Amino acid sequence: MHGYTQDKERYLQRLRRIEGQVRGLQKMIEDDKYCIDILTQVSAATKALQSVALGLLEDHLGHCVAQATAEGGDVAAEKVREASEAIARLVRSSG
Repeated sequence: MHGYTQDKERYLQRLRRIEGQVRGLQKMIEDDKYCIDILTQVSAATKALQSVALGLLEDHLGHCVAQATAEGGDVAAEKVREASEAIARLVRSSG
């Protein structure tokens, strides 16, 4: 069981909404919409994806990392390293 399992349907709904936003972006470009309007929508889709990522990270820390830490040993160190790398990727992608 993963940390996000209890919220799986909520995540799927959010991702479907984001998918719709991206399709809307494609249509905006097909329809030659104004650049700034497209960029505004890109920003909204990006923020929505970041929100999903932060939620998943929070679930991972609260479930997977916490459980591994309670067990201790190499598994705990590996889960903390994975989480640190994921945070670093998120920080780089949002900057």
